[in-house]
Amino acid sequence: MEYYEMEDGTRPAEEFILSQDKKMQAKLFMSLELLELKGPELREPYSKSLGDGIFEVRAKQGTDISRVLYFFVVGRKVILTNGFVKKNRQNSARRNQQSETLSYRLPAEEGGLAYGQEFS
Repeated sequence: MEYYEMEDGTRPAEEFILSQDKKMQAKLFMSLELLELKGPELREPYSKSLGDGIFEVRAKQGTDISRVLYFFVVGRKVILTNGFVKKNRQNSARRNQQSETLSYRLPAEEGGLAYGQEFS
């Protein structure tokens, strides 16, 4: 499992997770551990496919619901792209599009996709 690193060196998913309160961090890290163990077989309520090879790992603490988006490369390797607190469908769609864009930027030698290539 790796954090996607932007050109400026920032890691949006890592920054998001570390910005959460301790209880939410614990929930997110628990879900990420399950993701590491189960890989593509992890399902709801911990993970959900958003389409186009993009997935979200989910964590709920009280009324707060956090998501961290990710995709797989070279089998079970997970790239965490970004995170957000789910508030509405529009926010989710925008984050999903950002994650898909990042998956196309990952060099092919690291398991990234060429633009327009199917994710399998």
